[in-house]
Amino acid sequence: MTLAKPLAGGLPIGAVLVTERVASAINYGDHGSTFAGSPLVCSAALAVLDKISKPDFLSAVSNKGLYFKELLKQKLGGNRHVKEIRGHGLIIGIDLDVPASPLVDACRSSGLLVLTAGKGNVVRIVPPLIITEKELEHAADILCQTLPVLDASS
Repeated sequence: MTLAKPLAGGLPIGAVLVTERVASAINYGDHGSTFAGSPLVCSAALAVLDKISKPDFLSAVSNKGLYFKELLKQKLGGNRHVKEIRGHGLIIGIDLDVPASPLVDACRSSGLLVLTAGKGNVVRIVPPLIITEKELEHAADILCQTLPVLDASS
């Protein structure tokens, strides 16, 4: 399994996790990485691992994800283009019946960075784990305000 930026909170780092069987078959220097890990980013990675290994933190992330999905269902659920709002934790997808790119562009113009996923009809929202409920509410408001752009594109 490969790991990268999230491991060090967004700083450039790369890591590969292998089984004992694979580890016994490779030697020091067999695998390299542009962003293997300097002392600074390794310290950041240790801080990230320390933070996310705390049950209270992970519970808070889960609760924020549930809160955000419910908030989105309340604000966006009545829109005719929104087929489903789904996700796990703070990785959220808004499944649309039209291409998502006009909404993604409108969100970006309003200060909210979201992505497309799937076949281009899903808005993917992946906020940082330390996001606040107030920031999630602001994101939901932006999504709600920009949703009419889908009527113009359909």
